[in-house]
Amino acid sequence: MSLRFRGADLRPVLTEAIANHCRVILAKDQGAYFLSERGERTESGRQKLLAYAVGCNPDTDPFDDWWELVRAELGGDDFGEYFDPNEGVFTRILHSEDDLELSATPTHLSLQAVAPSPSDK
Repeated sequence: MSLRFRGADLRPVLTEAIANHCRVILAKDQGAYFLSERGERTESGRQKLLAYAVGCNPDTDPFDDWWELVRAELGGDDFGEYFDPNEGVFTRILHSEDDLELSATPTHLSLQAVAPSPSDK
């Protein structure tokens, strides 16, 4: 099993992190998403640019669906994992049409660039 992050959603987050000279964060709490460590905020204080995993957005996906998908892939505990947005896989995502696929074991996260899914074309 794995989670997919659409490149079209992730590229603005990566661009914001690079512009702000900061890291990107994979957050697992209310869904699973990437955000820039420092970024523009909404009036309510929420980070403006978030790239949710497909099916894991609490604003658009049914609770039971996104909660189970995130729990199955990333476990029950909330966390944040920091990444350099200039690392290879993110650079490839930034300069291509690729999506990002994330898979996890109890001790490792694996990230790889993959072709966009046919439904996204």
